[in-house]
Parts: sequence; structure tokens; C-alpha cells
Amino acid sequence: MSEQKYSIVLRECRLLGAGDRATVDIAIDDDTIVAVSPRISGLGEREINIEGNLVSPPFVESHIHLDSALTAGEPRWNQSGTLFEGIQIWGERKQGLTLDDVKKRAIETLKLQASQGILFVRSHADVSEPTLTALQGLLEVREQVKDWMTLQVVAFPQDGIYGSSGNDQLLEKALDMGADAVGGIPHYELTREDGVQSVERIFELAEKYNKLIDIHCDEIDDEQSRFLEVVAAYAIRTGAGSRVTASHTTAFGSYNNAYAFKLMGILQKSRINFIANPLINITLQGRADTYPKRRGVTRVKELWQHGLNVSLGHDCVQDPWYSLGTGNMLDVAHMAVHVCQMTGMSEIEACFNMVTASGAKTLNLGDKSYGIDVGKPANLIVLDADSCYDAIRRRPAVRYVISRGKLLAETVPGKNCFHGV
Repeated sequence: MSEQKYSIVLRECRLLGAGDRATVDIAIDDDTIVAVSPRISGLGEREINIEGNLVSPPFVESHIHLDSALTAGEPRWNQSGTLFEGIQIWGERKQGLTLDDVKKRAIETLKLQASQGILFVRSHADVSEPTLTALQGLLEVREQVKDWMTLQVVAFPQDGIYGSSGNDQLLEKALDMGADAVGGIPHYELTREDGVQSVERIFELAEKYNKLIDIHCDEIDDEQSRFLEVVAAYAIRTGAGSRVTASHTTAFGSYNNAYAFKLMGILQKSRINFIANPLINITLQGRADTYPKRRGVTRVKELWQHGLNVSLGHDCVQDPWYSLGTGNMLDVAHMAVHVCQMTGMSEIEACFNMVTASGAKTLNLGDKSYGIDVGKPANLIVLDADSCYDAIRRRPAVRYVISRGKLLAETVPGKNCFHGV
């Protein structure tokens, strides 16, 4: 009797949470995981010995702006390092956007991300320009990469829904064109009242077009910026809950504790998702402070402790807001461990989850689409590490990236030979 044959068999894999337990083999046929067992007797057309390294579901990039990626220094550098100078510079740069420009930079960034184990990405697209070039470019990219990358596109009114005449109509047009989610920026609207109205409009459009919601919410140091409570209230009243995401919420880190504790109960009731972007938040926020300086990051640790879903994003890769960045989600998790003071073992593991499973929940991928289990799509990565702790501490290379059952990327780690003195 001939042995079972598979497309790929991965030998001696250490799964997340396995600790010191024995390794397993993983068999893939076509684009599906078909077996996970201590020892698979069949053969793969391709056999890879993982040698006890960590096998994880792929990284999830919950929040990035692909339309502005790789534009740092164009037309000038952000000298103040502030959010608002970044918006001004992007306002100049986006006047020269073309479809080819947007698509070329977006695909280059996605390839960079995929080579580092990211196979699910949510990108915001600025829809404040009448041409909607950024949106159209990312929608075309979404189609172009669909065989190896899942890309969600958020219609994001960078200048506010009510900041300029016609922005409301542009946002709705973007949804009609096929954007996956409705975005907003209530704290950047002209008045508090406009901000509240913008949240109401976002929920109205999400219901009309059956879209997810992802709002840039209170991305400011102002402790009086309190649109998060408005988002939570609408989520409760509409029952949208897990389909709603509040990104950034950096003002939450400046709220007084009496208000923050009250708000936390409302957030638990709403069950919305949160995205922190520690690299960019720690860079942009607190710029007006002398000392003591605020960290500029939302209350990640406390949200997690209260059972809310928190994921992490890179946000920017070499753009007007952040001239650095490699797209590596382990860099993001590493920064979160430090700036959020999540250094306990369970907390470090939680930060790893925030760039994997928690991100999948934010993107509303569903239990059948993500994870390493029989019957699920064969999307997984192999890290040159033996645990979440080891991966975040050293930020090693992603050895193998398997997407839809195919080997998409492979990295041979560099070797350092110390010869003594």
C-alpha cells in the first residue's frame, strides 16, 4: 500500500503555546492544512525540516497607510515630527498622486511585509481628494495580490468628513466603489459637534453598505478629546460591536483615572476592537510636552486586562509621519512590550497575539480563515525562535512564509562567527 502524498510536509514544528512539549508535523495539500500530528507517515512533494522552530499563524498588519508608504522626504521632511506637519506634507504630496505611483509603492511595501510573515493587511486610503486616486490604486492592488495576500481597504477621509465641501459624498462614493470599511477622523473635524456628527454618519454608511468600521479616534494628546465614548455608544446602540474598531485612541492615555475607569466599563459593554500603533504613537505624541513627557500610547495593558480585543499596527513605513520603519511586526510588538510596560511572560505572549490572532479578530477574518488547524487555509510562518518570548526578544528572521499552501518567501538567517580576541 503506497504512502499518502501531500503538497508540503513540515517536520518537527513547535506550535504556539506548546512550551517544552514534543514537536508536530504539519501536512498541507493544495491550499489547506490536512493533518497536524506528532508524526505524519506520508510524504510531501516538498519536505521541510523545521528543526523545532516556532510555527505560527501569519502576522496581521491591522493598521497601515499604503497610499503614503515610501514617500518620506517627498516633497520635504517632517522637521517637527508632529502629526499635523505630517498631514500638511501629505496634503502637498497627494496632489501629484497617480495610479501607477500608488500601486508601485503599495505592492513594494506588501512584498516587504509578506517576506516578513505578514499575510493579512488592513490599509487606509485617503478619500479626501476628488479623483479618489489613492482608493482606486489600492482597490486595484487588492485584486492584484489576492492570490498571496489578503488586503482590506478602509475609506479614510484624512481631511475630515465635514472639513471640506464634498468630502461626505466622496466617502460614500468610495464605499460604492468597493472599500471594505468606513473610516473617519472625528478629532480633526472643525468642531466637537462636527466630530460627533461624523461618527453618526460613519455608522449610518456602514449599515447602508454593510461595511466594517475603523475610525482614527482621538489621535491627540488633548485629554478633552473624547470621541471614543461616542464611538462606543453608537456601537452599543447599533449592536455593531465586533465590526467596529477604534484606532490610536492616544488621548485615552491622558484621561484622568476617574473618567478612564468609567469609560472602561462602557468599552467592555460595547465590545469594540482597538488598534495601537506604538512605533508611531510614541514618536508623534507628546511633542508639546516638556517634562514629564507622556508616552503617547493608549492604555493597551488595561484594555487587554479588561478582556477587550487589542491589536497592533505599524501605521507608517517611510512616509511624512514616520521616516523609519521596515514593516516588521516583531518591531511593533517589541516596542509595545517596552512602552506599555508589558514585560511579564503572559504580557509578552499577549503582545505576540496582538500581531497575530488579535489582529485577525480585528479584521473580522472569522475562525475558519485563520489559525493552524486541520481544514483551515494553509497560511503560516516559521520563525527562527522557540517561543513568543524568544521571537519578541530577538526579532529573528521569518524563515519560511507559506501562503495558500505555497512557499511564498524564504529567508536564510545570517551567521555571526566570533573568533575571539
